[in-house]
Amino acid sequence: MSHKVTFDTVRKIALTLPGVEESTTYGARSFKVGGKMFACPAINKSAEPNSLVIRIDFDQRDALIAEAPDTYYVTDHYVNYPSVLIRLPKVTAEVLRGLLTASRKFVVKGSR
Repeated sequence: MSHKVTFDTVRKIALTLPGVEESTTYGARSFKVGGKMFACPAINKSAEPNSLVIRIDFDQRDALIAEAPDTYYVTDHYVNYPSVLIRLPKVTAEVLRGLLTASRKFVVKGSR
């Protein structure tokens, strides 16, 4: 069985990606590439505990939520931002690596 995914897992994976640095966003630990945040704990009170927010395009967000609504969701606070909330206990480290990689690429592509 796989280990439980926590923010520490997020940190370990994120810091292996090219150009990623640990920083803060609104006082919470976050991960940035080129100064732009792509992943951080969901600190808005509308989010569930142990949730991560990643930046991702709206089409990918909709597909993730449609595919696994028990894992991926969005609240009114986040609905207008290209992002999705992830319930960390519901994902594996392998899935998380793919999501963080996609989010990093989305932020890099959008910053040109």
